[in-house]
Amino acid sequence: MDMEISKVSRFAIVFLALAQIASLQTVSTADTRRVSSTRTRTAFLKVIDRPRVPLATEVKALPAQDGLAQSHFTFAADAKQRVPGLLVKPVKADGRRPVVITLHGTGGNKEGQLPLLKELAERGFITVAIDGRYHGERSKAGSGAADYNEAILRAYRTGREHPFLYDTVWDVMRLIDYLETRADVDPKRIGMIGFSKGGMETYLAAAVDPRIAVAVPCIGVQSYAWALENDSWKSRVETFQASINGAAKDAGVAEVNANFVRKFYDRVVPGIYKQFDGPSMLPLIAPRPLLVINGDIDHRTPLGGVMECAATTRKAYRAAQAEDRFFLLIQQKTGHKVTDESRHTAIAWFTKWLKP
Repeated sequence: MDMEISKVSRFAIVFLALAQIASLQTVSTADTRRVSSTRTRTAFLKVIDRPRVPLATEVKALPAQDGLAQSHFTFAADAKQRVPGLLVKPVKADGRRPVVITLHGTGGNKEGQLPLLKELAERGFITVAIDGRYHGERSKAGSGAADYNEAILRAYRTGREHPFLYDTVWDVMRLIDYLETRADVDPKRIGMIGFSKGGMETYLAAAVDPRIAVAVPCIGVQSYAWALENDSWKSRVETFQASINGAAKDAGVAEVNANFVRKFYDRVVPGIYKQFDGPSMLPLIAPRPLLVINGDIDHRTPLGGVMECAATTRKAYRAAQAEDRFFLLIQQKTGHKVTDESRHTAIAWFTKWLKP
């Protein structure tokens, strides 16, 4: 009997020791993940940081339509840039309400987001859209994409500014600073959705700014590294073709290839295919609700890279015990667009988590 008790005791001791080791390893892994996440956020914020200036907000009321109040506003993002935006909300909006920020794609503008702004506002949200850098009111009159491409080429030549993606992320952070000053906004219920370029800006902003409570990046999530390694970078480069052609001419490069694209990215969006690539940034959003929408035949966001992003993101949400807060919607037989069904899914996602 004593022998049996001794065996059981030894087994219990060994079991408890192993359990303690496993627990320590789990804690160690979690601590390592937190340290890595903090380092990535800090590094990204250092890249986009600049002196803060007063917001100096200016707001102009626009005529109400169909029970919705509208206004045009501007605020200072930094010493040289003012950001114009549109805000739509129910006329009878009592108390503090949740907000959804929307970001347009390359060549778009805030006015192009008005149908979505109104649809969300009709459901009780305050909705906001801004012009990205060198788009809409922030571009030269009649310049089209020329002003945007000129800015990107200038960034390549000088190493100053980040008009492709990063500067708009800063603008979004300053937009949230402004929203927090409004008496009708609930600062704990701020969501964000973006399309294409705006989709990339959405997940980058949500990764580094925890004030974004819910994120829906549409046709923007991707791995730049995967695209470069798998000869799938050309469609993305086409969105700023004129600027990279100018950079190649400066460098005496006859034909743009993956190696030159890497050098271009290093100047224009440093870290985008390394530390700040999709598989590294998306997990930083956990455990906040994240809905990712992509097309299965979208050459701008190759599916192989999307799945790499999803794998690291699922792991982060699993570790945070928040698996129900991450959903990947792959639109079947769909290229670079968002279907009506996906749009409705996005609205339902905001409604579920922000509760207007």
